[in-house]
Amino acid sequence: MAETVDDWLALLHGLYPPAEAMSWDHVGLQVGDPAWPVERVLVGLDVTGAVVEEAAGAPHTLVLAHHPLLFRPLPALTPATPSGRIALAAARAGVAIAAAHTNLDVARDGAGTSDPVVRVLDLQDVRPLTTELRDAGEVKLVTFVPPEALDAVLDALAAAGAGRIGDYERCSFRVQGTGTFRPLEGSDPYSGEGVGQDAAEDEWRLEVVLPRRRAGTVVAALQVAHPYDEVAYDLYPLVDGAEVGLGRLGRLPQPTRLAEVADTVRDRLPAPHLRFAGDPDRTVETIAVVGGAGDGHIGDALRAGADVYVTGDLRHHVTLDALEQGLALIDAGHHATEAAAMPAWIGRLNEAATRRGLSAPVVASRIATTPWR
Repeated sequence: MAETVDDWLALLHGLYPPAEAMSWDHVGLQVGDPAWPVERVLVGLDVTGAVVEEAAGAPHTLVLAHHPLLFRPLPALTPATPSGRIALAAARAGVAIAAAHTNLDVARDGAGTSDPVVRVLDLQDVRPLTTELRDAGEVKLVTFVPPEALDAVLDALAAAGAGRIGDYERCSFRVQGTGTFRPLEGSDPYSGEGVGQDAAEDEWRLEVVLPRRRAGTVVAALQVAHPYDEVAYDLYPLVDGAEVGLGRLGRLPQPTRLAEVADTVRDRLPAPHLRFAGDPDRTVETIAVVGGAGDGHIGDALRAGADVYVTGDLRHHVTLDALEQGLALIDAGHHATEAAAMPAWIGRLNEAATRRGLSAPVVASRIATTPWR
């Protein structure tokens, strides 16, 4: 049976779960049909028109990119925007496009976008620069129901996709309490003494979990099944207890001059457009790293006690502020820090494909997408 885009998405998401991506990110399939066949997987940092032309040169190519093609909302899918033009060209050519962005950044398998700097500097005692709990992709719905309507409301929620935990369905938690209210003009109270009269009624607090993507459907079902004219409910986002870590923090094998550290990153990453800020003769030891654009994590580097922060796309005033706080900076460039992670990513994908019995070759794009010369 021919391999499909869906087969490769399962592999990709098994290695780099979408739940580990930042909430603002857009990862996974962006162009194409999951049922399309795949005979080649082309891996690169960016999706440009030239990359799509390269992909279209061989039939049934899936492009796996680190940077999502469709990152910002499009008002319309037309050639009027660069990303719209590229997406339309890919669709016409039968080229599928998928992305692993911040879920690749936080990877723990050595293919994360901060790991190349860790390797070239031989950092020791490495740990994530920042950690946060992983989004579970679920929410908890809490509502308040009169006893006689409890079963009907739970039935409606379950039918809409709530209350499923593993191999169990119609799962809920309930506890009895007292709800209070005072009806105003225009209300249609289910119980009580009428408009303007305080009321206290027995109610059940009903809790169910549901996939976040089903929240709209489940809330609509709740409002239809619930007997109150105003239905009180809350939705709570859930985390699954697993931590994901962005960036890296480690120590050099021995204290080293800042200029020597910068030279090593420039030559071994390589990062030909590297620049650094700070006293070249300053001796440094603790290094913080975030591949790509990382000036938003300067505070994390300072709190971690880093002497030097290695990243890309550092802005002028942000750099001046960091220097005032005692943090030296190495701007190795957005492209250089992340492109260096592509070989390890390709290696992990090929290893996982072999284990899964997928035979389409995973190869690096030959298109250089750095815009700087």
